[in-house]
Amino acid sequence: MSQDSYSSDQPSGQDPLELLQTLQLLWTKQELGKLKEEIRRGFARLEDPLAALLAMLESSSDWKGKGHSLGYCITTELQLWIKAHPAVPQSGTKLKKLQARVLGMLSQCPANLLDPLISIYQLHTADRNYLLEHVSHLYLQGNYKEAAMLSIKLKLQPYQDVEKMCTPLLLQDKANLVEEYMAEYPEVQRKLLQTLDTWCEPSFNIRDIIRPYQGLSKCKPEKLNRRVLSKLIFRLLERFNVDSALCPNVINQRHLRTLNYLFYKRFVEKTMTEENWADHIQSTVGENRWLQAHLVQSLLRHCDARGAARWAQHCRVPPEMLPQAVAEELQKLHIQDRVEEVTKANNYEASKKKDYYQLPIPRENIHFLQTWEETLRCWEKVLQAGQVVGVDMEWKPSFGMVGKPRVALLQLALKDEVFLLDLPRLLEQAEAEGEKEKLPHFIQMLYSDAAITKLGYGMSGDLSSLAATCSALKDTEKQMQGVVDLLAVDKQLQWGKDGRKVDGLSPEHSHEERGVRQPERGLSLLVQHVLGKPLDKTEQLSNWEKRPLREEQILYAASDAYCLLEIYERLCKDPESFGLGSDLTESLVGKQSKKPRAKKQLNKQEAPSPSGQEFQGHRMEPSRPPAPISPQEFSVVCDNMLQGLGRYLRCLGVDVRLLDNEDDHRKAAEIARQEGRVILTSGLPYQTLRSQVGEGRCFSVNCSQKAKDQALQVLKHFNVQVSLGDIFSRCQVCNCNKYLKVLRERMKQLVESSRRVSGEHSAGEWVGDPPSCALPWDSLLWTEQDRPPGPGAFSEGNESALPSTRHGLQTHRALSGPIYVSALAALSCPARHRVVHGIAQPGQLVTCQQWLQ
Repeated sequence: MSQDSYSSDQPSGQDPLELLQTLQLLWTKQELGKLKEEIRRGFARLEDPLAALLAMLESSSDWKGKGHSLGYCITTELQLWIKAHPAVPQSGTKLKKLQARVLGMLSQCPANLLDPLISIYQLHTADRNYLLEHVSHLYLQGNYKEAAMLSIKLKLQPYQDVEKMCTPLLLQDKANLVEEYMAEYPEVQRKLLQTLDTWCEPSFNIRDIIRPYQGLSKCKPEKLNRRVLSKLIFRLLERFNVDSALCPNVINQRHLRTLNYLFYKRFVEKTMTEENWADHIQSTVGENRWLQAHLVQSLLRHCDARGAARWAQHCRVPPEMLPQAVAEELQKLHIQDRVEEVTKANNYEASKKKDYYQLPIPRENIHFLQTWEETLRCWEKVLQAGQVVGVDMEWKPSFGMVGKPRVALLQLALKDEVFLLDLPRLLEQAEAEGEKEKLPHFIQMLYSDAAITKLGYGMSGDLSSLAATCSALKDTEKQMQGVVDLLAVDKQLQWGKDGRKVDGLSPEHSHEERGVRQPERGLSLLVQHVLGKPLDKTEQLSNWEKRPLREEQILYAASDAYCLLEIYERLCKDPESFGLGSDLTESLVGKQSKKPRAKKQLNKQEAPSPSGQEFQGHRMEPSRPPAPISPQEFSVVCDNMLQGLGRYLRCLGVDVRLLDNEDDHRKAAEIARQEGRVILTSGLPYQTLRSQVGEGRCFSVNCSQKAKDQALQVLKHFNVQVSLGDIFSRCQVCNCNKYLKVLRERMKQLVESSRRVSGEHSAGEWVGDPPSCALPWDSLLWTEQDRPPGPGAFSEGNESALPSTRHGLQTHRALSGPIYVSALAALSCPARHRVVHGIAQPGQLVTCQQWLQ
């Protein structure tokens, strides 16, 4: 049917609004079948269906809301009707006028109407400059979200300023929309990533970006701090598989944090071998001059000039980058120095044997497998009914870089021998032979066979890395049977018979030459608890992808898998001696044969468990609570979203370090390791931080609670008993717990001098607002011997005797006679104090010691 013949059949002057009234009545009655039939008949009677649809939408507002609406029903039915009547669509000037009308409506449209309207009015054929102008108009009106969504639908991203379009979206915390905006255009992805990386330059002032959007509704400037931007950049790099070389600033900063961590492991903890450390330093620093400069600075902090020169030589730092003293020492290095170093290292290796778990099988029973012929002989021994197999995996540490770790070594331990499978090499061979499913098939046979007992420690993490290495193994965790995850037993063994947490380091294990040796944790702690000596973890952070493996790496990998056999045998033989139930064997093999699915990672709407501890695998509750401790024995570091909790705990006498708003969450782990503190955090950072410290040294707090309730949760979990003497025994501002008595006249002088400096001329009261950290009377600090009577000591009806909360130099006489003085002075000091804390005897004040320094 031609357009002309179709139009000649139309009754002229048909009003689309009359049709709309009929449709509204049917919509109200929810007669959807009749409604759709009437829509189709109505459009057949209309002279211009496209113009009629706009007239109906313009005269009704129900389509502007979310969800299913009459407007949506009419629009989608017209879209279907047009497909059945291809002669209806228009072109030329008339279509352009309709496109102009519909563009004005799109900014008010719900998302489900955009695609149908764009299709019906052929907006993809409209003049691009006209479309860009319309989107720009939306942007200038402050409709940033609508402008971005319309740009996505009309595919305008390659012709727009990506920084201009995405900046307000990031400030409004719409990173998901930004990802959608750049999803289909690699060039847009590269431009935005380069822009975001520029914002992460140390010298870049991010306020220059934020300033034009200060009046923006729902603006969140904190979303553009370097820590948040760095996380976003790495997520985008991984999602879109973009070369990380486009973002040198965030990559350098991540490498710098890795460099600092490696120095901590080598020179503070002293838990990393020289060869292992040097491998990672060289792969981290490479030829990057900026990182080489930081390497030299770190060497000078941790070594003398000769030591720095030796390491600079080992790490191939260009001589021109070295300070003069180090460069001179570099020239003096000779063979004797290296001989002495090797001798010292050998003596240290010999001393380790008596301190750590030793593999009980001969070296020749450890087999490193790189060919399929060798691997087939291994599987013949492993895949036997009744076999008990210790399973472990190793991969190169990523140090927070992009991508999931890929397994480089699979260890299988039997009673008399250990097999180390070179997974990358074997997978490469299988693919070259056209049999890439061969290795996954064997691994699935092992895990799914209920007649073979598989021992592991934290198997969920291992299997996740295994799935990242070989996609054919992604469902292994769902299919496995006969699995025993000793992590569950470890949770139970962490509580001793006296109710105290296992320290993880026996008294006899203290070696000055090892520096600050950290308490054992994880599998090493379990080995120590059951077998008497911990694992030597100095090779844990090795580069497991480098070939050939060093002898130390081979022994470490074999020990990690074989120790599982010995632990399992010892626990099954005498579980009661370890405080476990007598039915341990049945519970381990029976109940854990079907491993529960791993917990999904918490999203923003999911709160952590009340205890803050989320176990993987079979869960076993501790048998006893920890022994009570005092606040003086309890020290913590609070993540930057828990600063209120930190100040509250200080009021209760707890030693608290607080992270600043700009600090990365991982700084909490560094502080916790260096100072022996417990980490208090919340949400997703808990998942990362708990793996960087010992078991039980990281606690997740419910961030939705008030500081008081959070503090009660922490005190209860760690069994901290607060006495009256602990209350207000620490400064909320600087964490100091030492106080000085100051004569009243001296304090008056300090107050008056501070007022003169700050322009506060009144002698009796503050001018303007009180100091920002001024505290009411009941939260002032004092020493135990000078503690004033509490609020209960003042008689009822004598409120005037209570110290005023108006801040200034105030005196109040209690019923018992002494004068108590509350002076809050706006003085500046290194601790950034503005408060004189305390109440003392007549003529004296008690103040935080740091306040006067």
